[in-house]
Order: sequence, then structure tokens, then C-alpha cells
Amino acid sequence: MKKSLIIALAIMAGAFCSTAQAGKKKDKKKKQEKTECCVAPVVLTNNHDTLSYAAGQMITNGLTSYLKNQFDVDETQMKDFVRGFNEVVNAADTPEQKARLAGMQIAAQLLQQMLPGITKEFTDTPDTIVKQVLFRGFTDALLNDSTVKLAKPADELFRDLQQKNKDAKAEKLTAEGRKFLEENKLKEGVITTESGLQYKILVRGEGEVPQKTDKVKVHYEGRLIDGTVFDASSKHGTEPATFRADQVIKGWTEALTMMPVGSKWQLYIPQNLAYGERQAGQIPPYSTLIFDVELVGIEK
Repeated sequence: MKKSLIIALAIMAGAFCSTAQAGKKKDKKKKQEKTECCVAPVVLTNNHDTLSYAAGQMITNGLTSYLKNQFDVDETQMKDFVRGFNEVVNAADTPEQKARLAGMQIAAQLLQQMLPGITKEFTDTPDTIVKQVLFRGFTDALLNDSTVKLAKPADELFRDLQQKNKDAKAEKLTAEGRKFLEENKLKEGVITTESGLQYKILVRGEGEVPQKTDKVKVHYEGRLIDGTVFDASSKHGTEPATFRADQVIKGWTEALTMMPVGSKWQLYIPQNLAYGERQAGQIPPYSTLIFDVELVGIEK
């Protein structure tokens, strides 16, 4: 069975072999040269061979789109893909070869999963990840190469630099929000509470004021201070959003428990009364937020 599979897989590579051709030749002649240059055509001599060959072809269903989506490999690169495929399936089963294949698999995981994650973490910070230097640190550690001397053990040094960059990014984002709020509180109609929440009354309601445990019905739109809309009740249907007044961010809870039903307020919420250091969907960490909130009613 294994021999039959190897023959079937080897013929895949044969389909891509180049041939020396001079002048125009008949289709039949071309087909013969494509197979004769590398390996003989596979011969299916029994049901085992037929089953195996069909299984091999069946497994390729959807593979080209998967390769494009996951690896950015298109159909024009199948020759190189088959070379790599054959190198693995026809490789000698030795410790050296196993280690080499493991290295290839870990490299793929590092490139596709770990590297993008760690790079994103340091986006908009004073320091950035240089991938070739990261790769060198990776291999030097595995080979016990201590030529480069670090001031501290690598994990400790990384954590220190990670925190330093995180603090710098937090300060930058917090400073932007703080500047916005300092300027905004001087505008006509803006009220600032003891907690730092700011609000402006757009429509003055005359209904009941919710308690923290009341379930409220609201229409809303949320924006970053640069004007980016990250959420709105209209995105979720025509009905108002419904939730308990104490099951949202602190700035919302404070505002809702001061708003009479029928009110429409514009809220300016400092990051410490919003999501703080957490990323929340499209909302970056340490973001000051702006909300237009209309309190439609209280659900009894």
C-alpha cells in the first residue's frame, strides 16, 4: 500500500517536468515526453491501487483555495508546492530528517501565528519587532550560542521591555483623551461630574430616572474622539437596546442613573470609566469615548 502511494505521489511531480522540445510536435508526442523525462506513468494493477490513487486525488478537493487563503500559494506555484510535498513524503525516516521537518513546521507556526501576534502587540509603541533579529535570537537560544550578551535573562528582559512599551503606549493614548476632555469641558453646555464624566443635554426628558438595577431601553451611537463610529443600536435592528443599567461601563451607569426617561444626552467618557487597558472590538485600549444616548424607557 505504501509503495503504491509513493508511486502515485511521485507521478504528481512528473506532471510538472520540463522537456527539451524542438519545433512543433503532435499532442501525443508531447504527452509521451512529459512522462518519459522523469518517471513512468503509474499503473493501477488492482483495487488497492485504484482506491489509493482515487483517495489521493480526492484529498486535493478544495486544496488550491486553502493554499491561497492560508499560505498565499496560487495555482501558478503548484510545481514548487509539489516539490516540497514530495520531499517530505519521500524523505528517509531518520532522526535527522524528522528534526528537519519539525523545524519546518515550527517555522511555519512562528511565521503564521506567533510573529503576527507579537508584532501587533508592539504596534504604536516606541519599540518594534525586527523579524530577522527575532529569528536569530530563536536559533541562537536553541544552539546555545551565547555570543550576544544580554543584560538580563531573555524572558525577564522581554517582560521589562514589554511593560515599558505598554506603559508608553498607555500614556500616549491617555494623554490624547485627557487633552480632549480638558478642552471639551470648557465648551458651552458641557457638565463635568466628580468622577470625570462629561455630558451635554441634547433633549431634556421628564420621565422616571432609572435605578442601577433597572432594565433600560436606549438608542445609542458610540464614537472614538477621532470620529470613528465603533457601534450603534441601529446596527442591531430598529428596536432599542435593552440591558440593566449596572451591566455596562461605569460611565454609562453613572449617566443612566441621572437621566430622566425621554432624555437624549451626549456623553464624554474618560478611559478609566470605559474599558481602560482592555481592547474592546474596534475600541483601542485607554480610549476616551463619545456616546449619543437616548433613554427610551424603563422595562418593568
